[in-house]
Amino acid sequence: MKNYEIITVPHPALKQKAQDVQTVDDAIRAQMDGMLRAMYDAPGIGLAANQVNLLNRVLVMDLSKPDKGEEPNPICMANPQVIYESEDISVMEEGCLSIPQQYAEVERPAIVRVRYLDYHGKEAELEAEGLLSHCVQHEIDHLNGVLFIDYLSSLKRNMILKKVEKLKKHEAL
Repeated sequence: MKNYEIITVPHPALKQKAQDVQTVDDAIRAQMDGMLRAMYDAPGIGLAANQVNLLNRVLVMDLSKPDKGEEPNPICMANPQVIYESEDISVMEEGCLSIPQQYAEVERPAIVRVRYLDYHGKEAELEAEGLLSHCVQHEIDHLNGVLFIDYLSSLKRNMILKKVEKLKKHEAL
């Protein structure tokens, strides 16, 4: 199984739109498995293909809490598409593995319904609210080349990007 490395801003793949997957075959399932491993190792709760420098419409998520004894409960999606979003708004603090150690409040629809192909290539739907809703919208944004910092003012966004650059320089020492 391939080991994926999570890329960080300002990598150009993070701003590109991913292409649809034709079928969920063994190669896509292997990609999903590898992405899950990278996400768990990070650790994070969601990861989109763009974040491992792949430009296909694949994302993985797992909101289980292993530190509280919960079993892993991964959700794998190919070609996810929001087919419903509520008018009600939810505001939550978001972070991103590709924007390390940076967080900001993001406003999103409170409830969404997503249609996608699952791990076995079957069409499925997921209705999400709360953290799951924010997570799935955040990951679908990645597939569209949108980062959570794109929802912020240019001042806040630039401050976060400067902090990430500073972190990278500090880690390179």
